[in-house]
Amino acid sequence: MSNKQKTLKSPVTFNGRGLHTGVAVKMTVTPAEDNHGIRFRRVDLEGSPEIPAMADFVVDTSRNTTIGRGEVKISTVEHILAALWTMGVDNAVIEIDGPEVPIMDGSAREYAAAIERVGLAEQECEIKYYQVTEKISFTIPEKGVAIELYPDDHLSVNVHIDYNSRVLGNQYAVFDETRDSFAAEIAPCRTFVFLHELEPLLAGNLIKGGDLDNAIVVVEHPVGDGELDRLRTLFNKPGIEVQAGYLNNVDPHFHNEPARHKLLDVLGDFALMGIRIKGRIMATRPGHFANTETVKMMRKQMRKEGAKPTFRYNPGVEPIYDINAIKNRLPHRPPFLLVDKIVCIDDESIVGIKSVTVNEPFFVGHFPDEPVMPGVLIVEAMAQCGGILALHGMAPDFQYSTYFLKIDGVRFKTKVVPGDVLQFELRLLEPIRRGLVHMEAKAFVGDRLACEADMMAQVTPSGKKQS
Repeated sequence: MSNKQKTLKSPVTFNGRGLHTGVAVKMTVTPAEDNHGIRFRRVDLEGSPEIPAMADFVVDTSRNTTIGRGEVKISTVEHILAALWTMGVDNAVIEIDGPEVPIMDGSAREYAAAIERVGLAEQECEIKYYQVTEKISFTIPEKGVAIELYPDDHLSVNVHIDYNSRVLGNQYAVFDETRDSFAAEIAPCRTFVFLHELEPLLAGNLIKGGDLDNAIVVVEHPVGDGELDRLRTLFNKPGIEVQAGYLNNVDPHFHNEPARHKLLDVLGDFALMGIRIKGRIMATRPGHFANTETVKMMRKQMRKEGAKPTFRYNPGVEPIYDINAIKNRLPHRPPFLLVDKIVCIDDESIVGIKSVTVNEPFFVGHFPDEPVMPGVLIVEAMAQCGGILALHGMAPDFQYSTYFLKIDGVRFKTKVVPGDVLQFELRLLEPIRRGLVHMEAKAFVGDRLACEADMMAQVTPSGKKQS
């Protein structure tokens, strides 16, 4: 099996209503470049703002998973994410003209079918994985909720649900990516709701887009003729009856369809990890809150594990680029040349060094009594290092200009002061195309992360070098 990232071969479009908002929406899933990940784009709003499909952006889990950025929100993202993530789509843009993903038939069946229909295109970059190396646990003891992960060499999910229901009883569902078909065995499983929950949901101005065609309704207690007549009128379903503890609105696909739907939700919520997972997920009474809180824990751990330098700098080893070689590649000059040497470089990554001394001119004013290197100059130093990486494979007899297009996710973790040695580590997030350079950048002092950022720049030739 290929370990390369994949995207869709062509766009797929869905039309439907949001389960809770009832708003009619059009949603188109389009291919995206390597390392783009999965992002939602609100095309109905000015500027078409985007929200990455990551747990960091989860803002509500009361009846579904909602992600948001500022005032922009998108609800019920779990079913489409489960289909994309589990069926091998690493990179996609989900364009949507409303605030909620269409509920369709209450499952991921149509999403999975569309992905199968158009197929996947293999890309250049390798798939990224989060490898579970030790037990991870999130529990809510008073509710009997437990999400646990264990090390494994591939993804599998075991779900157990028990709501003290005489109808549902104990149900189990299992998915193993090495042997089970998501499209056939998990995707068709629809959401379920207890009859006694319907009235509060309606009263709470929710499930406006819900009907008895996109949910399994569980009936725990006897229902009188009067209540049945009211339900028939409410949902315009004159033939509604109770059969074996369920409304007869839909025929079950599996004897454990509710447990399988909960497993579907687990897959959709864990897709918010942003990268694939190698590990065994054991979920008891899972829900969107528990799922996403677990993923947030994992992302925090991933960032912690990833915040160590990967290169061990030895000042006694001859640099690959000394200061004169750097000046031959970059147009910057003192006092604005902020990289002293390059100690490691290949086609995808670079390591640079900056020795910070008290003689730096910016310490005169920043600050006289407590010298601290300005954060903006740390970012600039990383960018200069990235500029050398971008120019590494280009014709040496030409002069190039490098300009920022955007800087995202900048975080400063520790102060940089005189006497520190900054080690910059940058890697390409995708191959350079048409002069566009997308990089992940980190700056370390020893083993401490000082700064990190996601950068994009444009490299353009500015003329032949003077001999």
